[in-house]
Amino acid sequence: MNPVLSQEEIDALMAGMQSGEIDVAVLEEKEQVKIKQYDFRRPVRLSKEYISTLTMVFEEYAKISENLLTTQLQSSVSMDLKSIEQVSFDEFLHSVPYFTMMGVFHANPQPGIQIVELNPQICFQLVEIMCGSADEASFTKEVTKTYFTEIERAILEDIIQQFGVAFQNAWRDIADMDVALDSMETNSQLIQSISPNEPVSLITFEIELLGNTSFLNLCIPYIFYESMLEKLSFRNWFHSGKEADASDQDHLEKSLQAVELNVEVTLGKTELSLENFLQLELGDIVPLQKRTSDPLILSIEKQPYYLVKPGILEDQMAVEVLQDIGGNQD
Repeated sequence: MNPVLSQEEIDALMAGMQSGEIDVAVLEEKEQVKIKQYDFRRPVRLSKEYISTLTMVFEEYAKISENLLTTQLQSSVSMDLKSIEQVSFDEFLHSVPYFTMMGVFHANPQPGIQIVELNPQICFQLVEIMCGSADEASFTKEVTKTYFTEIERAILEDIIQQFGVAFQNAWRDIADMDVALDSMETNSQLIQSISPNEPVSLITFEIELLGNTSFLNLCIPYIFYESMLEKLSFRNWFHSGKEADASDQDHLEKSLQAVELNVEVTLGKTELSLENFLQLELGDIVPLQKRTSDPLILSIEKQPYYLVKPGILEDQMAVEVLQDIGGNQD
């Protein structure tokens, strides 16, 4: 209900309307109820809170995929999340070209499938890079082929597998999954495992590779999220109230034990002029700034941690730890 106005307020309002200080048309516009259109054929299943969590997950997915592709291709790859939309599966199929490359995955124990779609332009670019080409000019040509050879499909399968690895790792903090590639399709109309009216989330990424920009689409049906909607909530994800117990500590320790570290032992240091360095020959003796009786320094990841004594163990060079210096000495 509107509040009751006093006589003074009514008089002030009437005076403002007569003098033109208050626009009646604006007041009538404000009183109109704003109606937001809702398409029942495209129901919004995921709230803004869930979309915010998914944004974090798929930003992590983009980073992991970027690193995996950079390592595999030996070329710099940039991958950024562009949008997350809720559409029907039929709309997704109509948004991709007739000839494309689609990897169909499943993530046990979650229901449904996941589809990674790459357009042919970047697919042929990926094949050329894997075959040794690094000529950026060759990647600007328009694609005229309408098929992939068996060799090209085999190369692309190895690359698309990496998107499954990235998907599994991106969800590891929310749910444990075993992601596997089921098939690869070049015609989107051949995928019949999802109903046309099934709601799906369409996640679009931008990929930049050797100066060329393309897009990758990730299609995930709503049923994939149903069993873990509560875990997508910020409140449950970050404030679950669960305290670390002994099993968590053991798991962390076991995970850290497999981490490889670079260990170095410094025999000594010295300074040489460039002239003397250029004149070094086989058999020359370079004095170091250490006595033979002084202990050596053992460094872990460039940080000094122990004083050690050199020796031989079973015909191999070895060191004996003498003192822990805690990694805080030069």
